[in-house]
Amino acid sequence: MNSRIFRAALLCLLIAGSLAACEVQSYDDAVAGLGTPTPTPSPQPPPPGGFGPNFSEIQTAVLTPTCTGSCHVGGAPSGGLNLEAANSYVALVGITSNGDAGFMRVEAFDANNSYLVRKLEGNAGGIMPPTGMLPQADIDVIRTWIDSGAIDDTAVPPTPIRVNTISPMPGATLTPANAPAQIVAGFDRNPDPATVDGNSFTLTASGGDGSFGEANDMQIVPLVPPSVPGANPGTAIFDLTGIALGDDTYRVTLSGSPPSMIMDMDGNALDGEYQPGVFPPSGDGTAGGDFVVQFVIDTPTLAQIQAATFTPRCASCHSGATPRGGLDLGSTAASAANLIGIASVGDPLIPRVDPTNPNGSYLIMKLEGNAGGIMPPTGMLPSADIAFIREWIQLGAAP
Repeated sequence: MNSRIFRAALLCLLIAGSLAACEVQSYDDAVAGLGTPTPTPSPQPPPPGGFGPNFSEIQTAVLTPTCTGSCHVGGAPSGGLNLEAANSYVALVGITSNGDAGFMRVEAFDANNSYLVRKLEGNAGGIMPPTGMLPQADIDVIRTWIDSGAIDDTAVPPTPIRVNTISPMPGATLTPANAPAQIVAGFDRNPDPATVDGNSFTLTASGGDGSFGEANDMQIVPLVPPSVPGANPGTAIFDLTGIALGDDTYRVTLSGSPPSMIMDMDGNALDGEYQPGVFPPSGDGTAGGDFVVQFVIDTPTLAQIQAATFTPRCASCHSGATPRGGLDLGSTAASAANLIGIASVGDPLIPRVDPTNPNGSYLIMKLEGNAGGIMPPTGMLPSADIAFIREWIQLGAAP
């Protein structure tokens, strides 16, 4: 064999043997866990964005920015549901839905049967919010919170037990159509259920004169005594099932004074004083004292609508010798003459006000922005004001 060829062949055999040895060593090292660097793990997914399944985060991320606005807010919120931060937990958890009495708004440990979730997912009539469905990922976070027990993670301050919210709201004026089915009080800690009864939680009608402490006052006695519901032990409920509240002023009293007073689980009396502009919460910082507030049920009249809406919001344009659109809203008499049963200039086939038919009334269409531009042009009226006008029409639009 040529010496050059022999040396080349020998070099190839040496290289092959060296490669084989490397392969064996690599295998042995791999078995022993030695000699090879630990593989870099796959990147972990980023932490979930948005908000977590805690009530405080749900309030901040969803309820406050999406639901309060001009709907679920104030003394006469849409559907009787106030979702402002001080009210929402008490108004949701363990409370029967106004939309379907077969469901709780939030039923702890059962998201599928919680009316809140059914509305968010469009399984109970119109979807909420009406501006469009929330991302399913956000709804799933709310589902997780409910299925985990719908706990209120808000910290409890080191003060006597106080009232954090009351529905209806203090000073609210409601129409018969949105009169409450329940009076719901929420506290900043759990009250002792044994102290909540018909003596410590009362409702009184004024007898038609708007004042109390007189012989014509009438105490409202519920079919079932007020109590603390097991589904929401931070609340007390006065159930009005079977009781029709007529036009009157009503006083709600939660007692923090002997002989019957609401106490917390440690035996501390309710710090109850209601202070407008300071509430929530109630109290003066010292245990004891009654929480006393009022609300009004009032059948809508044109004179009320004139004073609250037409005169301050509409008359600057719709009054005088040549009112805009030929519509004079300068006085109660003028409004009656120009609205009730009068064909609209915008659509002669639709009356401005069609008694008992608010949806077929051009006034409502304009107020809700369903007939061209919205009225008043400065911005939509609060939903409670439109609801008041709707009910006036529904009840016959009496002049």
